[in-house]
Order: sequence, then C-alpha cells, then structure tokens
Amino acid sequence: MEESWVNSAERIGADLHLELSGPGGRRAALIRALREAVRGGRLAPGTRLPPYRSLAADLGVARNTVADAYAELVAEGWLTARQGSGTRVADRVEPLRHAARRPVEAPPRARGPRHDLRQGSPDTSSFPRAAWLASYRRALQQAPSEVFGPGDPAGRRELREALTEYLARARGVRTEPDRIVICSGFAHALGLLFGGGASGVLRGPLAVEAYGLGFHRELLTAAGVRTVPLPLDEDGARVGLLGRERGVLLTPAHQFPTGGPLHASRRAAVIAWARARGTVVLEDDYDGEFRYDRRPVGALQGLDPERVIHVGSVSKSLSPALRLGWMVLPQRYVGDVLAAKGDREAWASVPDQLGLADFIVSGAYDRHVRRMRQRYRGRRDRLVAALAEHAPRVTVTGVAAGLHAVLRLPPGTERATVEAAVRQGVALDGLAGFRHPEADMEARDGLVVGYATPSEHAYGAALDALCGVLP
Repeated sequence: MEESWVNSAERIGADLHLELSGPGGRRAALIRALREAVRGGRLAPGTRLPPYRSLAADLGVARNTVADAYAELVAEGWLTARQGSGTRVADRVEPLRHAARRPVEAPPRARGPRHDLRQGSPDTSSFPRAAWLASYRRALQQAPSEVFGPGDPAGRRELREALTEYLARARGVRTEPDRIVICSGFAHALGLLFGGGASGVLRGPLAVEAYGLGFHRELLTAAGVRTVPLPLDEDGARVGLLGRERGVLLTPAHQFPTGGPLHASRRAAVIAWARARGTVVLEDDYDGEFRYDRRPVGALQGLDPERVIHVGSVSKSLSPALRLGWMVLPQRYVGDVLAAKGDREAWASVPDQLGLADFIVSGAYDRHVRRMRQRYRGRRDRLVAALAEHAPRVTVTGVAAGLHAVLRLPPGTERATVEAAVRQGVALDGLAGFRHPEADMEARDGLVVGYATPSEHAYGAALDALCGVLP
C-alpha cells in the first residue's frame, strides 16, 4: 500500500490524504482515491483541486497520470474543468451515504435548573473580557519567541514577580518569585504535594476541617492520605485538638463552607503547633479578597512563611476556566514540588500566565476585584433582606464575605428543603454534603447558596424562587 499526504493548503485550503493502492497501476489507483474522497465528502462540491504538476510532484507520479485521472473523473461527472477556473469538484455531486447508516443526531441536552444557586463559581457573565483581551494582546506582543517553547516548570517569571507584589500588598503574604510555583488550581496543588503517596512531598495523616469540599478529600484519599476531621465552632477550626498529624489543611480567611474566619488566637496556635511538630499548614485562600464588612483578613502565611504553604487561584476572582493558580512554598519544598511537577505537560498555559501577569501589573485585576466586591456585597445584602421578609426562620451564618452563604435551617428540614428546591428548578447544595464522614460534632441543617453564580439580571428571580421553597 502506498500513501501520500498532499500538502496543498495554499491550493485547496487543507491537507488531503490519498491512498494509492489496488490493481490497475497508479492512474487507476489515483482515480479510485479521488472518487472516494469526493463520494465520502472529504472533497466538498466546489473545492478546487491542485494543478496537474503540483499533485504529480506531491504524489511522485507522472504529470500525465494526474491529467488522465482528472479527465476520466470529468467525463464521469465527478469533476468539472473550465478555462481560468481550474479543476473543481462538481457542484451536483453529493456524498454517498451508506444505506445502513442513519444520520446521527445529537442527543437532546438535559435541561439545566431554572435558577442556579450552587456554590463554586463567580458570575461568569461579569468576566472582564475587554480588559483581559487588552492584557492578553499586550502580553503576546511583548513576549519573546522563547515563550512558545519549553519553559520553566515553576511558571513564567513575569507572573511570579507580579504575584509576589500583589500577594504582599493585598493578602499580607511574604515571599519572593523563586518560592512561587504556578499550577492550575487547588486540586492540582494537592496532586503535586501528595500525589506520590508515601514518597510524596507531603505525607499523611492530614487534619482537615470537619466541613469542606468532598472533592478535595477524595483526591487525598486516592493518593493514600488519611484525613482526620477537626471540629468547628464560631471561631473556626478547633486547632487545639491537633495531635500527631503531619499537617493540617485550613481555610482560615473564610471557612469553607460555614463562613467564619479562624480566630486570631487559633491562628497563632496552629503556627505554634506546626513549629513544635516540625510540620506544615496548608492554607487554601480560595476567596480571601472578598470580605465586605471590613478589610480582608491577611493570609495565615504571613505569620510564618516557613511553616505555611499558601495556595490561591483566579477561580473565584476571575474564572475557573482560566485554570491558573499558585503555591507559595517554604524554601525547603520548592525543589521537591518542581520535581513532582516534571519538565513537561503539567503546566498552566504560558500565554495565559503572561496575560494574567499583565492584568495584575496594569491594575486591571485590582479594579475587577473591587467592582465584583461591591456587586457580591450587594447580592449578599439582598439575600439577607429577602430572608428577613419572606423566611424569618432562616438565618445567614458566618461573616459577610465570599461568594456563597450558609443558611441555617430549622432542625430536620434540610433534606425536604433541598428536594423542594429540585422540584422548583432551584439548584443549590445541602450543608450535609460537605460534612466529613468521620466528623465528631453535631450535624447542622443548612443550605449552601452561591449568590455569585447567577447573572445580574437573573438574580432577583433566583432569590424569589429560593424564598418560595424555604421552611
């Protein structure tokens, strides 16, 4: 069997794969190959074919072989030939459909909820397209050519320098560019830190908050890491109960999902525990920029950069679709994390890194966060007011922060409320779904409501629908 790729983009707009095989010589094989390309729809009606000489050179056949094949297919009606227009696929030729085949129809898309109040997403309609495009264009115009080749597993230095300044200013993080590793988000960070199992950068058992993302616990379990739940109260995780664990995972600025910050005395206590045990605190700073009743609480990392791994991303501030995050590491972990990451593949997009660096340095990131902070604060205020008017038995817990709120329900009503919401087309999460299966604390009935998720014009209707299903 002989094959040839006809690299004729400048002539017919795309590569054409022809198989020259079977009996009858090269001419007959070429006729069969072209006829099949037309019949199967790979050469659409009106497509201009390469000139004799070009196709002959690409296929390694005589020019007369191509001319004869074209002439035969013109005579059969597969092709047309006109002076000045070249040889083209005849307009009247339709691809042959196999008798046994039926047109494949896309399955109907499942109807989504009428009102989406699930946590985990910002208002995607508010993505700053114009400002992001300006930064992206600027970054690409200024980028050296080496940007488009293999790069640094730590991430582009431009972004690490921009993050060093921004995190120090906005979150109180103390670091330098060489201690930042770019990743694609918190889950990716967990994989890099614990993915090696017993030989990973970090090892279990790992203490975690009694309420948190089940997805993160599943990742840790899959990596062979046992998680030990820490009870919560109004001051956050009860870190005084920490024992011989090899680390602890916290959301100290805004406990996820219950909503309270880690009390100052407990922040100091967990750092003291990590120093005494020679271990580390893993800080998930998932929405630290969004505090509405006061200035945001600074990052825990600022208390001891050698005992805290600070992880952040743009998933809440910009979009989870960008897949850009960062780890701020104690110096002793940098080499091991880079080794776990490897030299290829497990990188965030380099052009996106450069775009984000420009977005931060230009001030566009700060402006966007300030704008969204005002918008989300307004939404939370509307939620609290709507509950006071229409569902006074339901209260919002936690501080005024973040992109979601926990609604405390009367005991025994969570499951029925979630089921009623489903029937009314309202998507939200019950608090029970975030509880660690081994948590040793009283279960709470509640709803986790993502007030940032709907677009601005849809939020009012979503609130009305929510109030309609509350007890």
